Amino acid sequence: MARLLDLGNIDLWRSEEMQLVQLMIPADNAHDTVEALGEIGLLQFKDLNVDKSAFQRTYANQVRRCDEMARKLRFFKEQIEKAHIPVPSRSLLDNRASVTLDELESLLEAAEREAVEMNANHDRLQRAHSELSELSLLLDCAGKFFDSARRAAVGAGTVAGGLGAVGSAGGVGSGLGGSAADVSSPLLGGGSGGGGLSAMEAPTQYEPKIGRLGSIAGLIARERLPGFERLLFRATRGNNYFRSMSVGKVMDPATGESVEKAVFVVFFAGERARTKIGKICEAFGANRYPLPEEPNRQRAMAAEVGGRLTEMKTTLEIGDLQRTRLLQKVAADLDVWTSLVRREKAVYHTLNKCSVDVTRKVLVAEAWVPSSARPRVQEALRAVASSAAQVGSILQPLVSHENPPTYFKTNKFTNSFQAIVEAYGVARYREVNPAVFTIVTFPFLFAVMFGDLGHGALMTVFGVWLLINESKFAKQQLDDMFGMLYGGRYVIFLMGLFSLYMGLIYNEFFSMPMSLFGDSAFTCFVNGVKDSSIDRRDCSHAGGEVRMDRTRGPYWFGVDPIWHGTKTELPFLNSMKMKMSILLGVAHMNLGIIMSLLNNNYFRDRLSTICEFVPQMIFLNSLFGYLSALIVGKWLTGAVTDLYHVMIYMFLQPGNVDEAGFLFTGQAGLQVFLLLVAFAAVPWMLLPKPLVLKKRAEAAARVRGEYHRLNEDTETGRQHAGSTDTATHGGAAGGGGHGGGGGHGGHGEQFEFGEVIVHQMIHTIEFMIHTIEFVLGAVSNTASYLRLWALSLAHSQLSAVFYDRVLMAAVESGSPAAMVVGFFVFACATLGVLMVMESLSAFLHALRLHWVEFQNKFYRGDGYSFAPFSFHANQDEHAAS
Repeated sequence: MARLLDLGNIDLWRSEEMQLVQLMIPADNAHDTVEALGEIGLLQFKDLNVDKSAFQRTYANQVRRCDEMARKLRFFKEQIEKAHIPVPSRSLLDNRASVTLDELESLLEAAEREAVEMNANHDRLQRAHSELSELSLLLDCAGKFFDSARRAAVGAGTVAGGLGAVGSAGGVGSGLGGSAADVSSPLLGGGSGGGGLSAMEAPTQYEPKIGRLGSIAGLIARERLPGFERLLFRATRGNNYFRSMSVGKVMDPATGESVEKAVFVVFFAGERARTKIGKICEAFGANRYPLPEEPNRQRAMAAEVGGRLTEMKTTLEIGDLQRTRLLQKVAADLDVWTSLVRREKAVYHTLNKCSVDVTRKVLVAEAWVPSSARPRVQEALRAVASSAAQVGSILQPLVSHENPPTYFKTNKFTNSFQAIVEAYGVARYREVNPAVFTIVTFPFLFAVMFGDLGHGALMTVFGVWLLINESKFAKQQLDDMFGMLYGGRYVIFLMGLFSLYMGLIYNEFFSMPMSLFGDSAFTCFVNGVKDSSIDRRDCSHAGGEVRMDRTRGPYWFGVDPIWHGTKTELPFLNSMKMKMSILLGVAHMNLGIIMSLLNNNYFRDRLSTICEFVPQMIFLNSLFGYLSALIVGKWLTGAVTDLYHVMIYMFLQPGNVDEAGFLFTGQAGLQVFLLLVAFAAVPWMLLPKPLVLKKRAEAAARVRGEYHRLNEDTETGRQHAGSTDTATHGGAAGGGGHGGGGGHGGHGEQFEFGEVIVHQMIHTIEFMIHTIEFVLGAVSNTASYLRLWALSLAHSQLSAVFYDRVLMAAVESGSPAAMVVGFFVFACATLGVLMVMESLSAFLHALRLHWVEFQNKFYRGDGYSFAPFSFHANQDEHAAS
């Protein structure tokens, strides 16, 4: 009978049976053995070197080598992505023999050295090219400055030579010497040369203070130009002449980025001004370049800079071509090399979990393996031994008292439901798996809150679209939100199907009633005679009343459409959905308690069955099972008794049933009996199990104490028999030893008994908390299922508001534009509010009902998942990241 109730023929019903095995692997082919085991991915290795750090393990050097190669591969991946070079996707299985780890290490070292050198040369050349480009722009713009100054001087017919410093910006002076025909002469010359201040124009007492004007030219970021000019004016107290011109985006030599820049030339007098202006240029990040004053030298420098730019550009193109070829060569095998390094690192990490014997010739490993997978593991070990022509590895089972890991064989359909369960906690080893029932109950409870034929159709279509494009999306890198939807595609599809079913029961299509299963069962009765010719809406005007036609029975399936739009629609639907929620909740909680019985039977815990399962079933069903029976009976008989009144006075006045609360004969006695049984179930849950466990622990402690004294007596006898002293001294010694042993043994027994007492006190408190939690939870959990009613009502009313107040209001307006706008608003509200927000709300509430109200009746959830060493799992994890 227990086997029949256990449902052990269902794959997901209980986790796979696990076995702890020991592997003795020869050190020579340890790498190949672990690699073969990683291919099948069915062993979870235990770390036998937890007391050693990562640097003290046997294969620490190999792991460091793999880390270094992984760093180099990441470096090349960044360079390849920066160069926009496509990386072909290649499988490691097709290129396993193409390169070994040692060869790959040397290849990567040489390639990295070459790439680093190329990058350094490229950066250096690019910086020089940027500087030459800025200098070329400077010479071009400065030439325009000087040419405009010469044209202005010639046009004004000035006699003084040079460009003349304008004093409006804090000018250096007024007109400077020279003739109009000699405007290309230096700005300031000597006293007698052509182009300097003449002796007549400059008094002799100022001649020692006259010197040549200096200039600083360069490029600066356009956004910093106003502040730069202001600071120059203040630092030189206006004694400068500043010209600037925007040149657009220029590659900055320091950062290598395109920056909006401007060319500037500032003229000044004196070395102190030169020092100040130089420091200001450094502070603002301005790049300074030499600028000759003579036009001939400017033209010669421009020509030289242009030639060097051409050569530099050619050199850069050649370097970029060589660098691109190197990166393309690496990109061709980048995926293969990355997979190889990742696999090798995983292998050496696993080898570091193994212990090494004193001869360092054998590695000892311990691993958890599903019992059904042992033949595959042994076959893989034999294949490695035959290919290496060496002694094979030894696989032998171990006896362990540790809790094994939990492993469920899931597929792409059941995996999402298993993930919903394990989000609460991983199942304890071999306990009942709630996912078996969650596959049906989760989408059904969601549909109870979301039931609508139109909304269910939209969700079903979305789920079908995800399923049709399943293979295409599996190959793409999805974002977090859409990846979550894709992972739950089967859950969405089932939620849509169940919403269609509940929409048929509620008889709603976007809140509109339907007549899919015939006409309403209600008709117009005039003077007690059915008159089908009168419209039900005009029945009251004809002096009749609308009531159910008993000859034809109720509406065939779902809610009768006549309730829609009436004044009694909301009270009727509220009453129906609230009672339905209670029935579903009590059935769901009873299922959870029955699952605890199956766990108790499997683990042979008869005490929990008697002291937990039986009183829990009695308590829950004597109160809320009775309420559920009253609901069903009221529906079947058509009674109008208020069930609130019945349940309230069942507690306030037990044994008394007034006329307002009467339902059947013998109701008062049954209610008193149910109350007494429910109250008796509370101490039944609270006391017997802790007392029985205390008796068992005390008996075990006495057995341990007797065994301890027997061991000490045996040890004392050995000491007495081995004594070489006199009999008297030996007897005294023996007696003393016995007495000491007895005292020690008594002390040890008292200590163990104290531990037992403390342990039982803790367990008693836990049982008390568990009992109180169940008693209070029976009420709160039942009330919690009323969220099914509340969410269903909210969904229906929101849908009705959007339909009546938005869509139908636009249709009744008669305006085509209003109809288009109304339909657009209705579609946005339906998709945004109902299909997204309401569906998410219903999903979270269904999740809570399963986690809190259902699973806490039997599900421990304190296990840990089976995490085997698998190359495929590592590959999927890296692909997802």
